[in-house]
Amino acid sequence: MQSPGRRLRGPTVNCRRSVAVIAGLILAGCGSSGSAGSAPVELTETSLAPTTTSAPAPESSTTLPPQPPPWTGLERIVESREYPIFATTGGLELLHPARSVERIGFHESSHDGAQQMEVTESTAAWIVMDTRNRGNASRTAADIVVDPANAIVSPIDGRVIRAGSYTLYCQHSDNFLVIEPDGQPGWEVKMFHIRDLTVSAGDTVIGGQTQVSVGARLLPFDSQVDAYTASPAWGHVHIEVVDPSIPDRKSTGGC
Repeated sequence: MQSPGRRLRGPTVNCRRSVAVIAGLILAGCGSSGSAGSAPVELTETSLAPTTTSAPAPESSTTLPPQPPPWTGLERIVESREYPIFATTGGLELLHPARSVERIGFHESSHDGAQQMEVTESTAAWIVMDTRNRGNASRTAADIVVDPANAIVSPIDGRVIRAGSYTLYCQHSDNFLVIEPDGQPGWEVKMFHIRDLTVSAGDTVIGGQTQVSVGARLLPFDSQVDAYTASPAWGHVHIEVVDPSIPDRKSTGGC
């Protein structure tokens, strides 16, 4: 007989269960029954050691220098004509600056007064290049890739107001030419990346006729437009039309 308040317990069988993962098999123990029915079963489990996985080493945070654009494998196709119009803006007609032009790459000017150009059907092959994040319109400057054997002529009728050399990107010597166009007094047609100037301030120039330089200067680094031309790359002439009455935003860079 059981005493009041006491609970009848059958024989207890300890069950030791081992849990191990070996090729997907699980082995486990189980309990047995006593005379008073199913007795409580006390289970004991073996703990598996935590599995640790080594994380891959973080990639280097070193900033790599920009890689030059890959050679596109493009066949060199050159437009050779008597200085056709490649763009218009503000009533001005801008001519090819050389007899043989491979391609024209339009991009943003760094001058806020630079005028958006409208491309003409008579121009050589052209493209609007990826943004340079300068905050200006996409066709306010043109990089015109020309035959290195060609002399450079004025793209517009006008008068030379400035000419000389400057430092490009704070480290490369380059030449520039600024023409005040007859059709828009006060505006400036700017040319860069030309070598051995043949005109100076005060000279009158005629578009498609007056030689202003012996040729385009091949820059000592890869240019954005080079990715759209055949290899080896030719030099290019940079041209833009600027209304200087529109002030430039204050630059945060500079040399």
